[in-house]
Amino acid sequence: MRPAIVPPAAPQLVACSLNFKRRIGDLPDFCNNSCDMTKHAVVLALAGVLGATSLFAAGKTVNVVVKDAKGVQVGTAKIAEAKRGGVLIRLKVRGLPVGEHAVHIHQNAKCEGPDFASAGGHFNPEMKHHGLENPEGPHAGDMVNFTVAGKKGKANVLLVNTRVNLNDGPGSVFSNGGTALVIHAGKDDMKSDPAGNAGGRMACGLITK
Repeated sequence: MRPAIVPPAAPQLVACSLNFKRRIGDLPDFCNNSCDMTKHAVVLALAGVLGATSLFAAGKTVNVVVKDAKGVQVGTAKIAEAKRGGVLIRLKVRGLPVGEHAVHIHQNAKCEGPDFASAGGHFNPEMKHHGLENPEGPHAGDMVNFTVAGKKGKANVLLVNTRVNLNDGPGSVFSNGGTALVIHAGKDDMKSDPAGNAGGRMACGLITK
């Protein structure tokens, strides 16, 4: 099933005029300087039109099981190398509260409920400030919000993060034994330290080799 198209109201959607002469796999090169944060992370609303599979490089992947505070599985994430660098994260969840939610990569490969504090702060090897709209940011683990909808609280989205990778060097999500994918109760305001006023941590998944 293809990822759902994210509503245009989301401020993190591609803000520039996309050049359709380039393939969607070239996404990180789509935007010029007027496109601001979309070089860092975008929600791929176009994936449902052009096909998500064309975005993935034929390389490393990692599968993440996302669980809530009670240890019940509420979703999965497939993280794969993107053709033009960084990673693509295909996130599928269900049973979550309807509305916008923040999702970040956190620094520790620990998901101890109920508050998931063990995951630590955002993955931030460059020691920047939080927020895709912060001129002194963002953290490597900062990403756009996504929307949960429907009676079953579902979301199926494709995210891009060009600041992390699946290698062994700087920016690797496997640094120090791994990281964690954390979903928050609220949305990220994209500016405030340390976590964008995104509320509590309600789901978590380990990112490890």
